[in-house]
Amino acid sequence: QVRLVESGGGLVQVGGSLSLNCEVFGRTFNRYRNTVGWFRQAPGKERELVASITWYSGTTTYADSVKGRFTISRDNTKLTLDQQMNSLKPEDTAVYFCATGGDIDSTIDDSEYDYWGQGTQVTVSS
Repeated sequence: QVRLVESGGGLVQVGGSLSLNCEVFGRTFNRYRNTVGWFRQAPGKERELVASITWYSGTTTYADSVKGRFTISRDNTKLTLDQQMNSLKPEDTAVYFCATGGDIDSTIDDSEYDYWGQGTQVTVSS
C-alpha cells in the first residue's frame, strides 16, 4: 500500500504563485518503476494531468496549458513530490491530486495510477 498526502493549496490572486507538496508513504512504493503525477479537476470538468515525473529517471511531462509556468520535482531522500506553480490564472482553479502508479505506459491516463491523495484546493482569483 502507498499513501499520498498533499499540502500547500490555497487562495491566490492572478499572476501569483503557489507550491504544492505531496508526501509518499509506504514500503511498496518502487522508486525504479513508479511515476508520480499531479492531476487536477475543476467543477464540471474531467480530471486532467497537470504534470508527471518518472521517479527514477526524472523524466517529466507537462500539460500544454501549464508549460513554462509549473515545475514538478521530487526529492528522493525525503520521498516528496513538489509542484511550483507560477503566473497562476483563473483557469488553474481546481482540486489538485497527487497520484502514483507503477510501470505506467501513458502518463496522461489517470486509470494507470493506483494510488491517490485526498486532494488540495487551489483557487485563483481575478
